Amino acid sequence: MKVIVDEILVENANKLGVYFLEQFNSQHIKEVRGKGLLIGVELNPSAGGARHSCEALEHKGILAKETHHHVIRFAPPLVIDKATIDWALPFISEALRMP
Repeated sequence: MKVIVDEILVENANKLGVYFLEQFNSQHIKEVRGKGLLIGVELNPSAGGARHSCEALEHKGILAKETHHHVIRFAPPLVIDKATIDWALPFISEALRMP
């Protein structure tokens, strides 16, 4: 049973990770990279760092981590569904537009 659950989680992470990666679009983004649901969004230096975006996301109930000053790391739970990602995307988009 555990093997089946693990396979379902891996398949979900791969499928939704590709979907999530494709949704990032902002003039402030230099590069988006990831594997599965572990996603790093590197911001252009002109964006002013990742901390303000992470703090704005936190106020909307979305946890993200600033790493290396210009990178936002997303690591949602493996059981996340597309509807939850779609709920979060407008908030993420708004946070990435912040100067």
